[in-house]
Amino acid sequence: MIQLRTISSGIFCSLLLLLLWGCSSTAPKPSDDEIDALFADSLFKSVSNIPSVEDIFSLPPSVAADVRRAYDRYSLSTKNPVAVHEWLASYINANQLDGHSDFHYQDNLTQTASETYAQRAGNCMSLVVMTSALADVFKIGTEFQDIAIEPVWDKQGEFYLINGHVNLRLLPAESVHTVYVSAHAILVDFMPERALRGYNKVQINRQTLTSMFYNNMAAESLVEGDLDRAYALIKAGLKSGHFIPALNTLAVIYRHKGDEKRAEQVYRYALKYDADDMTTLYNLAVILGEQGRLEEWAQVNKVLELARIRNPYYYYDMGEQAYDEHQYSEALAWYQRAVDKADYRHEFFFGLSRTYWALGDEKRAKLNMEKAMALSREATDKHRYQAKLQAMQQH
Repeated sequence: MIQLRTISSGIFCSLLLLLLWGCSSTAPKPSDDEIDALFADSLFKSVSNIPSVEDIFSLPPSVAADVRRAYDRYSLSTKNPVAVHEWLASYINANQLDGHSDFHYQDNLTQTASETYAQRAGNCMSLVVMTSALADVFKIGTEFQDIAIEPVWDKQGEFYLINGHVNLRLLPAESVHTVYVSAHAILVDFMPERALRGYNKVQINRQTLTSMFYNNMAAESLVEGDLDRAYALIKAGLKSGHFIPALNTLAVIYRHKGDEKRAEQVYRYALKYDADDMTTLYNLAVILGEQGRLEEWAQVNKVLELARIRNPYYYYDMGEQAYDEHQYSEALAWYQRAVDKADYRHEFFFGLSRTYWALGDEKRAKLNMEKAMALSREATDKHRYQAKLQAMQQH
């Protein structure tokens, strides 16, 4: 799951974050009429290619038939077959014990179950949706979980992204006719390295997961600059389930459409249901600051200051500024603090590399360029770092 933030006047504008968001059954829920009043269809063009809820969770009949045949072959060839939910977990190799899962995690766009099955890869949301669709083939019960992991930061264009995490459990069938010695729920998680044992988990229903799915897709469309599609997706998400963080997404879309009045209205409405949500407060602060409403901005900013210093890109941006001003020792300190917060971001190591080079420390410059190259996922970044490393080595 994704949170996006854009830089604006030194304040971050946020979008989507999957943490412990309004999942409590005792939390107040907005009414359908209140949600409907927040939409402004007249600002956007109609979009037709929005997946329905059925599209999200459905598999082609041929896939369902293939999976059923695979289970039948297993059952006929095994003397003591395991329960079907255990077989399914093994079929997708969810535990990845041998490191060679048939289906694997890939940090790409959010996809429907059929798309993910065809590609044998997807992000955590896509893989959870696909696994749920496979479970539906066998009428296996599922439980979805929102995991309160430490946020993983990324950046695309003007947006900062924070990725959350969801997984699911496959439940044993409740039958008086069949007894399995080891019938227990199976956790399906495609990122076991997260050591999920240490994080809080909140059970969510399929409606909330569906709303999260649309929320992800809306964020991805916003990054691509397709506001009409982003709006259509987030509207579908809010109608599927009243997932409060999706209101923040809607407000960001309005702001990028140029309707700051409507964006502020939605931000403040979202804060009625979660007054301490940092994401929404960041976004509201952007509008207040740009409009010169400094007293209101100062009140919000007091709450935000602690959250800001937890953001690794705060230190990275300070490093960039110091580097541009040729304050290399200062830049080095800022970049190092960014790495301390998020040692998986290639651009942080690139910042260290070029700063060490400017300071005459060629050995550390090369070492950090190698790290930047190893961490980069995009081919363009890898080639750029490789070219710079070769230039350093030939120096």
